Amino acid sequence: MTTPRPKPFAFYGRVSTEDNQDPESSRSWQLSRATALIQPHGGRIVAEYFDIGQSRSLPWQRRVQASQLLTALRTPQRGFTAVVVGEPHRAFYGNQFGLTVPLFAHYGVELWVPEIGGPIDPDNEAHELVMSVFGGMSKGERNRIKLRVRTAMAAQTLLEGRYLGGRPPYGYTLRDLGPHPNPAKAADGKRLRALTPDPDTAPIVRRIFDEFLAGYGLFAIAEGLTANHVPCPSAHDRARNPHRSGIAWSKSAIRVILTNPRYTGRQVWNKQRTDEVLLDVDDVALGHTGVMRWNTRDKWIISKEVVHPPLIDDATFEQAQTLLGQRARRESGNQRLRRARNPYVFRGLVYCAACQRRMQGQHNHGDAYYRCRIPQEYALANDVDHPRNVYLREDALIAPLDTWLATAFTPGRIADTITAMANTEPDHTPTATAAARAAIADCDAKLERYRAALDSGADPAVVTGWIAQTQAERTRAEAHLQMIQTTGPRPMSRTEITNLVHALGDITTVLRDADPADKAKVYRQLGLRLVYHPETQTARAEVKLNADRGCMDRVRGGT
Repeated sequence: MTTPRPKPFAFYGRVSTEDNQDPESSRSWQLSRATALIQPHGGRIVAEYFDIGQSRSLPWQRRVQASQLLTALRTPQRGFTAVVVGEPHRAFYGNQFGLTVPLFAHYGVELWVPEIGGPIDPDNEAHELVMSVFGGMSKGERNRIKLRVRTAMAAQTLLEGRYLGGRPPYGYTLRDLGPHPNPAKAADGKRLRALTPDPDTAPIVRRIFDEFLAGYGLFAIAEGLTANHVPCPSAHDRARNPHRSGIAWSKSAIRVILTNPRYTGRQVWNKQRTDEVLLDVDDVALGHTGVMRWNTRDKWIISKEVVHPPLIDDATFEQAQTLLGQRARRESGNQRLRRARNPYVFRGLVYCAACQRRMQGQHNHGDAYYRCRIPQEYALANDVDHPRNVYLREDALIAPLDTWLATAFTPGRIADTITAMANTEPDHTPTATAAARAAIADCDAKLERYRAALDSGADPAVVTGWIAQTQAERTRAEAHLQMIQTTGPRPMSRTEITNLVHALGDITTVLRDADPADKAKVYRQLGLRLVYHPETQTARAEVKLNADRGCMDRVRGGT
């Protein structure tokens, strides 16, 4: 009598974070539940997909292991015919079950859940109702946890003034207060901490408030600190600020210090919040992503009592807030008076050679200029030879530029100009295409080796995991190749350049007779870029057509 072959299963589980629960313990009990369900039916787990540190709110397509499992479903050589979930609360959140189970049904893979007692029947309303209830319970559990945590943190800040973690503000460091009051956390070695003045940076905070109340502006304070070789906050603590340059004090750093009530000795919480916004409004199934946003001041939670040594008194802090408000209202009023928009022929096309930044339009006494202003604290810190302001008058540039363009596009020279443009078109497509195809071929070779290993008796659980991972890599490489072939950059042919140039009309006539708005359109469609060198008061102009620029419209004056 032939012994029936065990039914191969893939196991899926998830644990939220390593801090809240040991991943290995969580995996063990979820795997035990799954094994207990399938063993009486002759099932055997041959592949495991276990997400660690992935929030339950993430849809399966955005979880690392769950995404690999969905990719494996599409592969006939997946090595399993069913999937068992150890704990539906951890696997499905909200409406995720309704969005995921159709994929299992489409590929003919059963989905087993302990609460159902076996495989889920996609056509069974009772099964769908039970799983929907679990999804709702999972979402409700997460929301209740968030509410409890936020309420507790607000109370601890308001009533106790407890330091709740995060980096200490500039001017403070941390001191130890002893074991954590929660016995479980104390057993793990966690301790309470509080803010204490940093002897190196606390005097700088006091200096900033003193100079601001003495009438210095934010830029002046920043430049003075940089000139005195005082490290800015990100330079003072490089380990926590690797994403910042740390080259000099900035206006924003001064403002953050002046508006932080922690310097009065009170604890502050809830200055920022995490909003969950749709990742793609056209594809709700992709779920949400967290976005950090600043709360308004009325949402901040500030302790009632002074809980750490203050660097400034309450009166000084309130004077600084009043002065900031007065300056903000004055600047806002001036901006409203200057709100009239002025046309700029070279808007967005002029760059400063000294700093490579785009120059901004500005009108002075009725004339259009382009200005580049670099904050002096950055120029000072980087030894950039950059004047405080670089000015380029617009009408001084139009005449020589139009003469150059008109000469290049005259009937007698337009053929040479088009040839020069065609010869300078780069082509990166073959290299990118070859790399993508090589990646696909490498994946195919790996898959053949893995299948041969299965045939020779290798462990199915191990090999199936390799196959799933390689298949996911191949899918990504195929998608990348398709993107290159359909939307990737490619060189323009001589015919395409000719068509684009002729679509602009008679450029010579347009530049001679057109108004500023039409000239601006011609410049943009030509891909004009101007680099101004203030030391020699010269501008370098280049034209670069782009096949992705869209349809070229004729402008007035074109024939």
